[in-house]
Amino acid sequence: MITVTESAKNQANLLMSQDGKDGYFIRVGVKGGGCSGLMYELDFDNEMKEGDQSFEDNGVTVVVDKKSYLYLIGTTLDFSGGLNGKGFVFVNPNADRTCGCGESFSI
Repeated sequence: MITVTESAKNQANLLMSQDGKDGYFIRVGVKGGGCSGLMYELDFDNEMKEGDQSFEDNGVTVVVDKKSYLYLIGTTLDFSGGLNGKGFVFVNPNADRTCGCGESFSI
């Protein structure tokens, strides 16, 4: 399960509305790269793919591909608008190490 904070929900809904993507869901994933070995991916999508896992939390649908799900179990998706940077933040209890910017991690 992936949880979504209220601030992430509000920002995602705002961005999807501005981009004319009403009815889309949040697609999150993991790919190789970054200074810690793995990087998070986040996009808006409207097509399910074979093997996708779908979750609903806080009124938001989050979809994860089968491989990425293993790395993201229990993760919280948040949105930060603070002085240290603005953007979506993954709070991943499975990550052993994260880079300073929070965009990559290792397990």
